[in-house]
This record gives sequence, structure tokens and C-alpha cells, in this order.
Amino acid sequence: MDSAQKSAGRAITTLASREVYRNHWMRLREDEILRSNGHKGIYGVVEKDDAAIILPIDQGRVWLVEQFRYTIQERALELPQGGWEMEVENPEELARGELKEELGLEAAEMTCLGSLWIAYGYARQRQHVFLATGLTHAGNDPDAEEHDLAPRCVPVEEFEQMMLSGVIRDGCTLAAWGLYQLWRSRQK
Repeated sequence: MDSAQKSAGRAITTLASREVYRNHWMRLREDEILRSNGHKGIYGVVEKDDAAIILPIDQGRVWLVEQFRYTIQERALELPQGGWEMEVENPEELARGELKEELGLEAAEMTCLGSLWIAYGYARQRQHVFLATGLTHAGNDPDAEEHDLAPRCVPVEEFEQMMLSGVIRDGCTLAAWGLYQLWRSRQK
């Protein structure tokens, strides 16, 4: 798709943009916009570098992490995921690093299942989805922010029930499982 085709499909034009806030993990910008209906407005955008989410499956069991999530003020169960607060050239390297950092696992095989945008209604962050198999323990090395991570390994059936019952509510985890199911259905 060339730039003319891209701009023809746009319903919003950016008139001005300014960075409002920045820290080590994210940037926040505010854009003055013009909608195709002629109305002006403001759009806030959170920008973060690419992330990875990993679906570690071994012998019919799924590895998860439990941690306190400040934004919801609760402990949450989810697939291991994260980013390195920098632009990443090799998403698989990022996925392998997060798997080792959060769970202390190494994978003999990493299969890229796809990528998705995380909450693109207000954020610009892509997440690469990987299936990790052939797992071995290698010792974990969590970041200071991940001091409270607790690994959990559950049978696939229990993992699915946790998603259905609302124990697991992380949208990225649910999306990764959906991509895995689509991938798996095409392997037959």
C-alpha cells in the first residue's frame, strides 16, 4: 500500500503534536487533530516499544506468572510478557529473554504465532506472540520491578477454565491463546 492509499483511508489528520511526558518505559503525546467531518479535537497517545508475550507449553501444562499489577491494584495471573524499553530488532530474542527473566526457562523451539496491537484505542505498542516448547530450567533473573513474580504451572484444561471463569482477565493472554488455537488448528 503506497502513502496515497494509506492517507485516503484516514479519517483523522494530525495538525500538531507535542510530547507531554516521558520516562524510561513510555512516552505520552498529545495531538491536535482534524476529523474528516471537519471537527477538531485532541488525541492522547501512549507510545511504548515492542513487547513479547510467550506461551510456554510443556507436557500438556502452561507456565504462567502471578504478579501485582499496580494499575488494577490486584495480583493477576497471565502469560509471561514484557519489553526491554528500547527498540527491538529481533522479537524472538526479546521473547527468549522475557521467558528466562520471568520464569527461568529456556525453550528449544520458539514459534512466532503473530503480533497484535495492545489497546490501540489509546496506546501504540505492538506485542509479538511466541509459542515456547522444549522447556528446560535455566534459573531466572527478574528485574527489580518483577520482585514479586510467582511462577505457576497448570494443566491446559485448568488454564482454559481460569480464562472462562475470569480468574485470568489479561487481554494479551486471552489473545495469545486465541492465536495459538488458530495456529494449532492449521497444523493438522
